[in-house]
Amino acid sequence: MAILHVHDLTLKFGGLDVIDRLSFDVEEGAIVSLIGPNGAGKTSVFNCLTGFYRANAGDIRFQGQSIMRLKPHRITKKGMARTFQNLRLFKNMTVLENVMSGMHCRTTVGALGAILHTPRQHLEEAEIHAVAEECLDFVGIRDHKDRLARNLPYGDQRRVEWARALATRPKLLLFDEPAAGLNYDEKERLMELVRRIRADLKITIFLIEHDMGLVMRISEKVVVIDYGKKIAEGNCDDVQCDPKVIEAYLGKEDEEGN
Repeated sequence: MAILHVHDLTLKFGGLDVIDRLSFDVEEGAIVSLIGPNGAGKTSVFNCLTGFYRANAGDIRFQGQSIMRLKPHRITKKGMARTFQNLRLFKNMTVLENVMSGMHCRTTVGALGAILHTPRQHLEEAEIHAVAEECLDFVGIRDHKDRLARNLPYGDQRRVEWARALATRPKLLLFDEPAAGLNYDEKERLMELVRRIRADLKITIFLIEHDMGLVMRISEKVVVIDYGKKIAEGNCDDVQCDPKVIEAYLGKEDEEGN
């Protein structure tokens, strides 16, 4: 059963088709990767899925409901979370505060309750604090919870962002280039973490990644796009051997080499 269904998704910028009638499914409980050469439109797809871009046509259904016209915070509240290719941390806040900041979509106490410090507000704050610590523990950096985010090594800053996404209690987690800037050992730990997120937290994973070795080791299905169009979809072995995929990647390499 598909937790995410994308049908004929189309996005235009100034008359240019950034995404061209793209269709695919992400099955519940799966680890699925979206790949393609630089400029293929991968991050634009994520931006449409999470409400940062408004698609021109098509439909996006999450858990059976259309989310095409929803704003990002509403999509997050429905159970879809994401990380970003470029870190979006609050560098002058602590690690714990960064993770807690991602949970406001789950709060039920309004502004008045927060101002008056009602018992319900105190209860929610305690719960948010506990969940944030659990998420930091899950990604392996709970010991750094009181440090400023800017003082962490790059790999640990990545983990803060992952913990913040997990704190929203998603059903589907979108990773945008999670291995970017990581060394070999950090990538190995990333793959272990992704598998644990799926196995222990029952979260479906959809990721964009340029590291093909990582993609092929971790993915159960791969969707390949080029110039906004889907050119292949299937298991890793089939996708690697697909002539259109080979042409898209080798063609790009040849152009860069000339």
